[in-house]
Amino acid sequence: MRLSGKTAVITGGSRGLGRAIAERYLLEGARVVCAARNPYDIKEVLDLAPERSAYIPVDVTSDASVDALMAETAELFGGVDILVANAGVSRDGRVDRLQVDDWQDMVATNLTGVFLCTRAAVPYLERSTAGRIVNVSSSMATRVAVGAAGYCATKAAVEMFTKVSAIELGPRGILVNSLAPGILDEGMGQQVTSNDRIWSRYKSRLALGRPGRVDEAADAAVFLAGAESSYVNGHVLEVNGGLLWS
Repeated sequence: MRLSGKTAVITGGSRGLGRAIAERYLLEGARVVCAARNPYDIKEVLDLAPERSAYIPVDVTSDASVDALMAETAELFGGVDILVANAGVSRDGRVDRLQVDDWQDMVATNLTGVFLCTRAAVPYLERSTAGRIVNVSSSMATRVAVGAAGYCATKAAVEMFTKVSAIELGPRGILVNSLAPGILDEGMGQQVTSNDRIWSRYKSRLALGRPGRVDEAADAAVFLAGAESSYVNGHVLEVNGGLLWS
């Protein structure tokens, strides 16, 4: 129960990695708010600990929506100790074909959303005895992927935003780190593993020869939110099984 007594807000928390992190945080004793545009089948997660969990709809591209999320969380559970900024979208397209609307959607969700969530959470986190922000990035933040300019660029920006935030917020008792998963067996990674032609190309680039499980990435998110990471700040933790990329 490494997160007992802590309250966590997880954006994009109703499916994929966000859902897995929510489940793991609940098992570790945290109070958890799963925040997303769509609840999907989140009731299965909330049923793990109904008295310590809630779903709150949010649009991370809207400052009013994000502010309301933090206020409602504090009203429900008495504060906010952990923010996991996980909400993200990917739109395929080479730079000469990528639509402006798709580019702006990625910037608004993947980057501006992290900024808005951070800004809204700070007044609550600085009242915590152990404020934590975990920004979810990607292995593609530091590796070139043809057709993914928008996604790669926004995730790279998230990592630099994390490092600057860590320096600015550290003196206020808030640690800011980034979790950068590789190819996982759910969410966006599933689009790779479910296509035999694509997966045959990427499998050879993984030292462990398999995709990661979302629970393995969720374990890393527990570390970054807990007491064991009390002197880790401004770090990008890659969870990718040894990913080679050319």
